[in-house]
Amino acid sequence: MMKKIIISIIFILLIVTVVSFVKYNKKSQLAKKMEASKEQRNSIIEELKDIKKGIFSEYYDKATKKLQTLTLDEKISQVFVIGNSLNSDFENLKKYEFGGYLFFKDFFNNKTEEQIKKEISEFQSYSKIPLLIAVDEEGGSVVRVSSNKKLIKQPFKSPSELYKIGGFDEIRKDTINKSTFLSNLGINLNFAPVVDITTNPNDYMYKRALQQERALTATYAKTVISTSKAYGVSYTLKHFPGYGHNKNTHTETSVDTRTYEDIYYNDLEPFRAGIKEGAEIIMVSHNTVTSIENKPASISKKVHELLRNDLSFTGIIITDDIIMSAIQNENTIQNSIIEAILAGNDMIIISIDKNTKITYKDIIETVKTAIEEGKINKEDIDKKVLNIISWKYYKVLL
Repeated sequence: MMKKIIISIIFILLIVTVVSFVKYNKKSQLAKKMEASKEQRNSIIEELKDIKKGIFSEYYDKATKKLQTLTLDEKISQVFVIGNSLNSDFENLKKYEFGGYLFFKDFFNNKTEEQIKKEISEFQSYSKIPLLIAVDEEGGSVVRVSSNKKLIKQPFKSPSELYKIGGFDEIRKDTINKSTFLSNLGINLNFAPVVDITTNPNDYMYKRALQQERALTATYAKTVISTSKAYGVSYTLKHFPGYGHNKNTHTETSVDTRTYEDIYYNDLEPFRAGIKEGAEIIMVSHNTVTSIENKPASISKKVHELLRNDLSFTGIIITDDIIMSAIQNENTIQNSIIEAILAGNDMIIISIDKNTKITYKDIIETVKTAIEEGKINKEDIDKKVLNIISWKYYKVLL
């Protein structure tokens, strides 16, 4: 009898030991997974801090936690700012978590303030991560919103007109008025100012620029960025590394053959000035700058390294619209997207409507396939999205 009791006790102890070991092993494996995830998260943060010293670094920890909640599709979607017009497929657009929307002139035509506010609010409600709502409101010949007389009596003036009227004081007033106007509608990102240096009336970019030399254009960049900070709308320095005398990249290939010294000591100065004032976002052009690299700037790694390393820019780098002719004449949309990511852009503008040969799903699948094939590193997407989400925290969108 005693022998049976002893055997039973030993058997019970053995079961308890095995169960305890299994539980411990599961906890140990879970702990290892959590530790590995934490190490990977910290690695991304440290790499960003080390490489960029981040303008948004205060928000990296919060952004990392948010990043962990996203699927790969959602992460990839954050990289894109989708161009929208009345011809866009808004119903399908609701299915995706894109980083932002860029609205064109026809979207605003003949609408009241209340209508626009309501529609933008609806777009925001579809997304679990607040959207960047962007426009090109440069003033002068590019007035996507203020061309609507139901919203404002007169369109905003061009930078050159403002400068002639009252110098930088007038530009400062205009930045305040424009920011207040856009913010009231729910717009939080303006793809302006044009800080390209041009003094030749025959240049394509002349009408849209300040039309002054390097020092004054640098002061213009500095004035707009510093003034805009208090009004909830981010402004975009464009078009890096300087447009110069180049052709219209919307419709044709454009090659810039100026010397590196000319660009470095002249065209980059307004960007340097804006960066010192806390510029959050810079747009890269599709001009092929041969003295830097023989491919469009938007997909040139050397152009992006110049911006990151030489100018110490820590914010968001974004392409001009990736379907413009200057880049599509020599590339497919899919290849352009992959090259733009590899070059170092954080975000890509792409205009998709019902006539475009690529769908919303296609652009996500393009990046996913590139990751699966080893062309794009998944950790590189994580770093881009971490910077984007950190920026959204910085902007108090999150």
